[in-house]
Amino acid sequence: MAGERNNMHVLSALDGAKTQWYHFTAIIVAGMGFFTDAYDLFCISLVTKLLGRIYYTVDASPNPGSLPPNVSAAVNGVAFVGTLSGQLFFGWLGDKVGRKSVYGVTLLLMIVCSIASGLSFGHSPTGVMATLCFFRFWLGFGIGGDYPLSATIMSEYANKKTRGAFIAAVFAMQGFGILAGGAVAIGITAIFKSQFPAPPYAVEPLASTPPQADLVWRIILMFGAVPAALTFYWRMKMPETARYTALVARNAERAAADMSKVLHVEIAKEQAEVAAPAATGGCPKCSRPFGLFSWEFARRHGAHLVGTASTWLLLDIAYYSQNLFQKDIFSAVGWIPAARTMSALDELFHIARAQTLIALCGTVPGYWFTVAFIDVLGRFKIQLAGFLMMAAFMFGLAAPYEHWRSPGNQTGFVVMYAFTFFFANFGPNATTFIVPAEIYPARLRATCHGISAASGKVGAIIGSFGFLYLAQSPDPAKTAHGYPPGIGVRMSLFALAGCSLLGFLLTFLVPEPKGKSLEEMSRENEPGAAEPASPLDAC
Repeated sequence: MAGERNNMHVLSALDGAKTQWYHFTAIIVAGMGFFTDAYDLFCISLVTKLLGRIYYTVDASPNPGSLPPNVSAAVNGVAFVGTLSGQLFFGWLGDKVGRKSVYGVTLLLMIVCSIASGLSFGHSPTGVMATLCFFRFWLGFGIGGDYPLSATIMSEYANKKTRGAFIAAVFAMQGFGILAGGAVAIGITAIFKSQFPAPPYAVEPLASTPPQADLVWRIILMFGAVPAALTFYWRMKMPETARYTALVARNAERAAADMSKVLHVEIAKEQAEVAAPAATGGCPKCSRPFGLFSWEFARRHGAHLVGTASTWLLLDIAYYSQNLFQKDIFSAVGWIPAARTMSALDELFHIARAQTLIALCGTVPGYWFTVAFIDVLGRFKIQLAGFLMMAAFMFGLAAPYEHWRSPGNQTGFVVMYAFTFFFANFGPNATTFIVPAEIYPARLRATCHGISAASGKVGAIIGSFGFLYLAQSPDPAKTAHGYPPGIGVRMSLFALAGCSLLGFLLTFLVPEPKGKSLEEMSRENEPGAAEPASPLDAC
């Protein structure tokens, strides 16, 4: 009986099902969650300069309107701490009670906390920032839950031939979320500039920040609730995945009924096969499914978990460092005018325009190249090439850094910079999300994806906190105003290139799932070999 589960009609029907309308519906419903995730995570980088101009004295630093380093690190990084927590918690919960049961909760958290972030209140700048950080932590908690649940749901719905493209398409909605963040900021800024024109900056520095600017950042943050709210109904109507119902809940009859409704395929109801006492892919000593903290899991998937977690961590150090602080990089090379030459809304407009251009030229195309080629080239090749090209372009930016800062060369810098985003997204930023949803057993799939994703957010935290300090120019004038004497943008780019090379090497720990069923990759269709007993063997 142990070898029969691989032949269950429920699973074989899913693996061989043709692409149908419901697959695209699932992509949109799950993808809009990721659209919201990216919008909420990255829109904060657009408004931090504006927050500094509104709530902190303009003349307190050489860079007008900048938040103090500790406040900037908290505002940028607190959502990542929440995201990490949500990935671990909802990943575990998704395996414990089912994917659908908690899928709507994550979206509801995002809706409520996006609105609450824009309503942040306080009697002082410190109070406003503390309230904003509180709501962004819980916003991140909801976003974190979306990672393992969306990836797992899409992988368990898809057939084995197009599974990579379907999961990649869900993740690719992040690109549109980043693009939307810039577009919304540009639109709102343009509206407020036309309605409330600021007086010339030279007349009075503080006058360049009109009172209405306090509404601008709040509207931008609250807009993140809109796409999430639009898909909440359809997310709640999605059935539980057949693989969870069949392999974890062990109810093949219910799985067959659910999938027949949405995929329009006839699936034989093989309840007896699931109810058998022997569990395939389980512990060889007791026939029960092995646990996460067991020698059998370590033997089968230990190296895989190290690979998926470490590569995601290294990727996010580089990716989030660049994304969150690209405004500082653009300012350093002179692509964005000096802050003292612009009003607060002009500065926001220039930052949003730069981010939108990078997203349009590098980020979004990279995601969709992955969708197009992942089931052709495979995950392994795309991830290797992506890490290697990221390292090459970062070295290309860092080595002749002074050349790129020279007048007339800024456009070349932006083009090179855009290529790092292209190969991040046509590379490890997509594959690190996809592979953990394909290679682990169904009962541990969301948990292991959550662990891998949480490792990535550790990298994002390192990037958001570390790069803020490392990238500071070693300028004594800045140090006198509370800024740490950092090593500068150039050396930071060298460090990020090194992270990419290390990610290239650790990719060799990750298997290739292309063209294989989930049960084949997770080895749920084999009993395993006996091994010595151990107190850690929690079955």
